[in-house]
Amino acid sequence: MKTSLQAGMRWRINMEINPELQNKRGLLLAADIGGTNARFAIFNFENGNLSLVRENSYKTKEYYSFKELVIKFCGNDTLKIKSVCIGAAGPVKDGKVLGTNFTWEIDKKDIIDITKNSSIRIINDLEATAYGLKNIESSHFTEIKSGSSDSGNLAILSPGTGLGEAGIFWDGNKYHPIASEGGHCEFSPRNELDIELWRYLHYKYDHVSWERVISGPGIINIYQFLKWYRQVSEPKWFQERYLNEDPAFLISQCAMENTYNTCVETMALFLRFLAIESAQLALKFKATGGIYIGGGIVPKNIQIINKKKFANDFVNSNRMKSLLNLIPIQVILNPNTALLGAAFSAAQNID
Repeated sequence: MKTSLQAGMRWRINMEINPELQNKRGLLLAADIGGTNARFAIFNFENGNLSLVRENSYKTKEYYSFKELVIKFCGNDTLKIKSVCIGAAGPVKDGKVLGTNFTWEIDKKDIIDITKNSSIRIINDLEATAYGLKNIESSHFTEIKSGSSDSGNLAILSPGTGLGEAGIFWDGNKYHPIASEGGHCEFSPRNELDIELWRYLHYKYDHVSWERVISGPGIINIYQFLKWYRQVSEPKWFQERYLNEDPAFLISQCAMENTYNTCVETMALFLRFLAIESAQLALKFKATGGIYIGGGIVPKNIQIINKKKFANDFVNSNRMKSLLNLIPIQVILNPNTALLGAAFSAAQNID
């Protein structure tokens, strides 16, 4: 399955949301800004269709400001942009967002100054994912737990550099994304090992959130805890690779290849915590329409997910087990979902 964007590819906008868009056209700027990557795309919008003009991805920490990147990416098209939507990993307030896992402040006023256009939206990156969720192909999902096909609220979790979470409210006719910062809620241990992990992380960070265990850095935290708690002697080959590679990716790769038991246990704990927090989010939003898991980690580790165990960990909620049994869980395989969602949102806002 090919999920990368290619120039000229087209997507149909849901005209039921705003039928007036049929007569509007112009260039749209969409962005998906995370702690690791800043992704940009320019789309042409015409006759209710989006077609990609070009895209690029940058390493977030290699640039001093968001404004610098907008100018770099847009180039000669800067003043041709008719509408902009930025999905950013952090809480948005009054047209501004200070990234949770990056140091920029993204300010609507700066984008207006660059583009000379006031049709600007800055939204949470999971809100952007929510906009994209209903506009990507069914082949871009894989089911890890079956459930009812009834309509209802949805919820999304995206473990990556951080842990993004959002809800999608179903009003009986349409879906409405709801941004949240749920990934920063308190981690809740369930057994003695979890309690020891909490103590370890509490000493290290003071506040222990779900993001500390369900994210790329969270994988590293779990591994370092297990190495200390189990008094593990690391293999020399692993030590050398750990210093020269992305540690979280290395740990998940070794778990997948079953070459190092501590890595296997690390990923098993990561997935158990993901199932537990997915259930908690499902209960908070009463997400009977389903849970969607995105981000960069889970799609790459599908083959190590024990679906039966994941489902058991998900429904293990005493009196709410019967409700959780009804909720399906899908993994989002398309890495462009948030970027496309930002483009769909920009299209709704075109002048």
